[in-house]
Amino acid sequence: MMQDCLVDGGTRAQPRRLLTSVNIALARISTVIAVTGLMSIVAIVFYEVVGRYVFNQTPTWAESLALVLVLYVTMLGAAVAVRDAGHIGMDSLVVLLPLHVQRWFEIVIHILVAGFGAAMAYNGWILGMSVSSYLIPNLGLPEIARYIPLSLSGCLIVLFSVEHMLALLRHEEVEPTWN
Repeated sequence: MMQDCLVDGGTRAQPRRLLTSVNIALARISTVIAVTGLMSIVAIVFYEVVGRYVFNQTPTWAESLALVLVLYVTMLGAAVAVRDAGHIGMDSLVVLLPLHVQRWFEIVIHILVAGFGAAMAYNGWILGMSVSSYLIPNLGLPEIARYIPLSLSGCLIVLFSVEHMLALLRHEEVEPTWN
């Protein structure tokens, strides 16, 4: 059940919307997975370097696993950056427009970003399914494991862009993932 909450000065704040709650949870999970993946990459590469130069025995699976993890880290990180507006933006021309026009430009931008996310999700799925019967050498994982982060990130980008569009239409700000 959603409850009203008091903000500074005792005024009532809007209850958190369902999409915001879901997106915050998804962004936090994605961030934890990406950070865990990044720490794993560091550990795997360290293990590979020690194996190669200290023991003269390179683990054959290490590089392949690190490359797969890089895909998860970058794709999930990119999706979270869409939600938290962490990407580079060129607003030098947009800021010269009246505020009500700026809002519509931002909505168009989020529509385009959502379209790009949908294309990522769809094409990642198509590509992944086309190679799902193959295995990644040295890992034994199905090749589709390389395309899951592309599709997943695309779906997250669509959700996060929709949240931004709804917030702009309501004249609200998107609540940050980490408060």
